[in-house]
Amino acid sequence: TCKKCGHVPVPESELPLLLPDVRHYKPTGTGESPLAAVHSWVNTICPKCGGDAKRETNTMPQWAGSCWYYLRFIDPKNEVEMIDAAAEKKWMPVDCYIGGAEHAVLHLLYARFWHKVLYDMGYVTTKEPFQKLRHQGMIISFSYRDTKGVYHPYDAIKTSESGATLKETGEELVRQVEKMSKTKKNVVNPDDVLKDYGADVFRLYEMFMGPFADSKPWNTHDILGRVRFIRRVWKSLRNPNKFSEGTGLESLRHKTIKKIGEDIEALHFNTAISALDIYLNAIVSEKSPTKTDVETFLQLLNPFAPHVTEEIWERLGHEPFLSAKKWPAFDPKKLIDAEFEMPIQVNGKLRGRLKVPTTASKEEIEKLALAEPHIKVATEGKKVARIIVVPKRLVNVVLV
Repeated sequence: TCKKCGHVPVPESELPLLLPDVRHYKPTGTGESPLAAVHSWVNTICPKCGGDAKRETNTMPQWAGSCWYYLRFIDPKNEVEMIDAAAEKKWMPVDCYIGGAEHAVLHLLYARFWHKVLYDMGYVTTKEPFQKLRHQGMIISFSYRDTKGVYHPYDAIKTSESGATLKETGEELVRQVEKMSKTKKNVVNPDDVLKDYGADVFRLYEMFMGPFADSKPWNTHDILGRVRFIRRVWKSLRNPNKFSEGTGLESLRHKTIKKIGEDIEALHFNTAISALDIYLNAIVSEKSPTKTDVETFLQLLNPFAPHVTEEIWERLGHEPFLSAKKWPAFDPKKLIDAEFEMPIQVNGKLRGRLKVPTTASKEEIEKLALAEPHIKVATEGKKVARIIVVPKRLVNVVLV
């Protein structure tokens, strides 16, 4: 600050302006920054008129940079300007901001404030920085404490269907679900999980535990289900000689592509993984799974379990990385099943089941029902009074 020129910016040639080496940053007692007491640094010369001036000591906090980091991510190597205008226009706004509920009144608030200032100054083209905000749930864990309220670590506990006890004394413990904490001795170390089960299993289990926004208890026993899933994928799909050409499970394939694409966009990862379970079961149940189904399944699984899918993809003779391949698209016309199953009753009692083409008329369904082996036996020598067809639900053959 200069008495003659007022507030004057530091010339670019003098940037960056380094702070002085100070042994003790003690409060000044005047409400000013501790820097104000370093007179040799505060007192300077005005770069505009050459007169006496003082440096501003009310410095910006370091977290100010974190309020607009998302902009710098777009253009991190630009040494001329904060962000290239074309790059900002192409990539902004941010599609989805994920953070805990505390961010709504802290970082999110500050980031929006800074962004609006930058918008008013013409540096960005969007009024809002983020299109949507999602809060992730917390992964909680079981804790174990004795009658004195003392918490005990997992390796000191023996668990069974009836409860939990201390290994040394056999004392019964109280088990409850709480936030992971060192004091409660219920912290699950991710490094240990990775070492024991691998990254793909770890990722799948975390996303399969429950809805994204819900708090969920960690249970190492439940992770074994994802272990079996990955082993089944590896065992069933890694041999390229086992697969045939053809359309395969066309309707299910397109339904699964649609389902998983929508679930990923909505952060419904747990239901997406359930759909993958169903698709894998159907593929493995085929006598000769098609190459199309196997490759589509690997593409859909890749965001959740990248390591095993990339390895299998290479074994199937493909390059480059699976993650670089275009995401599969579904055909709305192929979401409809080619056929469906209908139960067949005779005088209201279930006698058989029938697979019916989706395009079959009422008359065609009646003929197929009477030709079904179990129905032929049940109606042999008897007169059919009428046939009731409830579309896509059931057929009831009424005898006189």
